[in-house]
Order: sequence, then structure tokens, then C-alpha cells
Amino acid sequence: MELSIKLIFSGVAIVLTFVAFIPYIRSILSGAIKPHVFTWVIWGTTTLIVFFAQLEARGGLGAWPIGISGVIASFIAFLAFLKRSDISISRSDWLFFIAALVSLPIWYFTSDPLWAVVALTVTDLLGFGPTMRKAYDFPHQEDMLFFVLFAARNAFAILALEHYSIATVLFPVAIICACLVLLFVVLYRRRAVRA
Repeated sequence: MELSIKLIFSGVAIVLTFVAFIPYIRSILSGAIKPHVFTWVIWGTTTLIVFFAQLEARGGLGAWPIGISGVIASFIAFLAFLKRSDISISRSDWLFFIAALVSLPIWYFTSDPLWAVVALTVTDLLGFGPTMRKAYDFPHQEDMLFFVLFAARNAFAILALEHYSIATVLFPVAIICACLVLLFVVLYRRRAVRA
């Protein structure tokens, strides 16, 4: 019985992933959004590695929404490259990418997915920095629904986990918190700009 509930939660999380990403992908294809290629390469890489770490930590059904998100993020990086979106790569972009890749040897040498998840979660959270700055300066340029859906998706992914540990829960909880902080910043700044 509990497995069927976990399957439902995982299914809801996967549906929310597509509901959040499909309009974003359409905006890329129409040229309305020009995502930064390297940002999405980093997010795709980190999310896919977290997915495999969650599987190893017995996250089960709850890991699959994260895995699907990683595949879609990698696809967005590919689209951004094809559409010749923002392809400038800064020193900090390289640092984020190297930090994501460093998690693999950490995981290999410690034989513990927790350390990979910790490194990747920190890297992913640092990746929110430029978005937070942009949201503060230009609060009307952020799609709040996208971040609401991602917070909800991660909540359902947590509910779908078959095994709870720091390695399986840390990443989705951190992303929920980052999305909520971003939403607060956008709401606060929209009110301040209006006043």
C-alpha cells in the first residue's frame, strides 16, 4: 500500500516537473528566453549526479523526479547552445562546473553518496546567486510560477522517497528553501518598486 502512495507522489512530482519546464522550453524555442548555456550545463550535471547518488542511497521512486529534471536541464543546455543563447563563460561558471565534477571523485573515494550530495547541493545553491541578484534588481523579469512549481515538485519528490537520509533529502529540501527565498525576494521587491 505504501509503495503505491510513493508512486503517486513521484508521479505528481514528475508531472510538476513537466508543467514547470514545458513553458520555459517553448519560450526558448520562440526566442523569448535566452538561457545561459553554462548555467544549464552545471544544473543538468549536478542534478543528474544527485539523482544517481539518491538511487545509491536507496531513494527509489523519489529520486526519479530529480533524474527527469536533470535530463530536461541538460536538454535546455543543448537548446541554449543551438539557439546561440548566452554562451559567455565566466571564471565563476568554471568554478561551479569544477565543483560539480569534484563531487564524483569524492563519492568514489568515500564510497558514500552523502558527500557527493553535499558538494552538489552547495554548488547548486551557489548557482542561485546570480538569479537572486537579478530578481532583486529586476523582480518583474522572474517567473514566480516556475519557482512555486519547483518547490512543490521537490516536496512531492521528498514524499515519494523510499528511504529517508541526509543523502536523499538534503538536495530537494535545499532547493525548496532556495525557491522560497527567491519568491520572497521577488514579492518584496515588486512591492518596493511599486511603492
